Formats: sequence, C-alpha cells, structure tokens
Amino acid sequence: MKPGTAGRPAPVQGPVRWRETLLPSPGHQVPARVYRPDTPLGGWLVWAHGGSWQYGSAAQWHEVTSDLARFSGRGVVSVDYRLAPAHRHPDALQDVLTAVRWARREAVRETGAPLVAVGGDSSGATLAASAALVLRDTGEPLVGQFLAYPPLDPGCRAPSYRADPEAYPSAEQLRTAWHRYRGGAPVHPRTGVLYSTPLEARDVSGVAPAVLAVGDQDPVVDDVRGYADTLRRAGVPTSLRLFHDTPHAALVIPSQQWSTDRAHPMRQWLGRMVAAHFSTVTTDNPHQEEM
Repeated sequence: MKPGTAGRPAPVQGPVRWRETLLPSPGHQVPARVYRPDTPLGGWLVWAHGGSWQYGSAAQWHEVTSDLARFSGRGVVSVDYRLAPAHRHPDALQDVLTAVRWARREAVRETGAPLVAVGGDSSGATLAASAALVLRDTGEPLVGQFLAYPPLDPGCRAPSYRADPEAYPSAEQLRTAWHRYRGGAPVHPRTGVLYSTPLEARDVSGVAPAVLAVGDQDPVVDDVRGYADTLRRAGVPTSLRLFHDTPHAALVIPSQQWSTDRAHPMRQWLGRMVAAHFSTVTTDNPHQEEM
C-alpha cells in the first residue's frame, strides 16, 4: 500500500546525542534514555520498545531509537517501562504516560507548544496505541501515534496467525505473553479506562493520527490491517505501509545488514513519517500554544 504523506519530511542525518534520566512518577521513577539530534527541529517522540511486555530495555533498543531521532530530527524518549509478569497491566502503560507528560512539558518549555507523539514496536506499539486512547480521553493532544507491528487481539484469532507455522511469534507464544501482561480477562469495549489493548476502546474516533507499519510475513499483519480499517472508519487520519518480504521485529534487525543509510527501510520510513507529521503541525500552526 502507498504510505500516506503529511507535510515535507525533514530528516536530520547528523550525530545524535543521548543521556540516561529518571522521570518522576507517583511512587517511583521511570528510567528512560533521551535522544537529541545535534540540530533538533522541535517536539518529542516517546517510544516504547518491544519484547512481549516481558523483555527488552531502552539500552537494547538504543540503535532503533537513535535512528528514529536521526531520521525524524526530533527528540526521542525511550521508556524503560516496568515489565511483566512482575508488573502487570497497567504499570507499563502508566510509565509510558509518565514519559509522554514529561515530554509535553519539555516541548512547551522549548517551543511554546505541546508537540509530542507516541510510538512503539510490537508490544510497545500496543502500549503506544493504548496510551493514545487514554490521552484522547483526558484531552491531552498528540501530534500522532507511530505503531510498528502491534499485536492487538489477546486471542490471536486472525488467519495470519495460522498462515506460517514457523513464523515468529506464534499464536501460542503471543497468547502466553498476553496472559502474563494482562491476565485472562475477556476484552470488553469500554470508555475512559486504562486500555490494555485498543480493542477495549468502545470508540476510537478523535484519537491522534496514526501511522502503522507491518511486514507481509508477520503473524500480526491481520491485526494491524484491521486496526487501520477501524481507525479510518472512525475518521482518524491513518497511514498504513505493508513491507514486502518482511517478518516480525523488523526494526531490530541490525543496521550493518543495510547499505542505504545503515538502517532497515521500516526504521527510515517511520522516522521520516514522524518528521512529516511534526512538520505539518508546525507549518499549519507556527505560533500555536494549544493543539
């Protein structure tokens, strides 16, 4: 499918600086890595790493988030959210929301506008999509949500889960991960809650514009296509790109395997879509204080 376009991408190809920090939150502090291009263009992307809600860290996703900052020209906050099964839903989601609110304050301080977006890959993309719905409910604006191959259905019922018995992750692996993250409660559409999956939202209208990326060999591809259709039917501006001959976890394929800009094409596309969405907002509202 052709990707949607919004504004003119303005990727920054120069070095990216980073630091570790602790973000204040009630009862604990949220570890994060903060990435800044040498010439930042204003605004922040909050990123949640993958790992089936149980594994992974900001350190392990260093290359991914550094590239997202490089290709987007925006600051990136990579969240070390609390992991299951020691920490069940909604702990990870609350950590992502803490990071979004920190980034919003930084954006207002730097630019005078609450220019912040949320994104993630795999289970982190599920967290990001859920965070976008919570922030819609609370009236906190986002530039966009950038979702790489999110699993969405705890039941893993779509045909794509059965298309290739050797594909990763299997339906059985994902169902186990879902259970460790959120338990075995059925998915009931609700309103104004801390969603464990976007499928719990009774209505997705009014959520931030969405950019979704998934490979054609990914078992979650039907989940992603279905959610894109749901968003579009609700009037949400949505771009979906299907990457050919691409499995799950494409963003973490090591950069040295790619000669063009030393990054997987999905990384490059997502970073440039972040740049495009931020560019549209700042061009349309160059002096805005509220979105």
